[in-house]
Amino acid sequence: MENQASSKSIILNYGLYLGIIGIILHLALWASGSLIDLNWINTLVWFILLIVFLVIGINKFKEQTGGFISWSQGLKIGMGIAMISAIITLIYTFLFMYVIDPGFQQQAMEVQQQKFLDAGMTEEQIEASIEMGKKFQSPGVLSAIILIWFAFLGFIGSAIVAAVMKKSEEDQY
Repeated sequence: MENQASSKSIILNYGLYLGIIGIILHLALWASGSLIDLNWINTLVWFILLIVFLVIGINKFKEQTGGFISWSQGLKIGMGIAMISAIITLIYTFLFMYVIDPGFQQQAMEVQQQKFLDAGMTEEQIEASIEMGKKFQSPGVLSAIILIWFAFLGFIGSAIVAAVMKKSEEDQY
């Protein structure tokens, strides 16, 4: 029971840290006016931070359990960290879209439309692409995309980190 309580604390703390750092990074890019052009940096840095927080969180749990952790325990902790961060990101995304900068999505669409024109797409192709993009901006679809994306990356990262860091009592002999 003690391990379960400590894993909850680790999951909540590191998930919260990851979510808040992701928000700070996003706001810094937005405030500098380069969020549209450099959003890929936001994603890359978040993924690197995910791996870092997975390693730290799983290692913290491992220390609390005498140096032992199973793959499934590591996976659970890693997925928990990723999903707490996902919930924080989801809440922030809606605050950003509807309160902080409601015109941002339209601005991003205009930039994308110009890129389509520069690529030589026809007006019909551009219009179809823009309409499809708008469907992905509805709250329900956007929520699903964020949760699925974080779950996917969290699973991959957690599975790898947990496999590398697992240690059982049998491994000691």
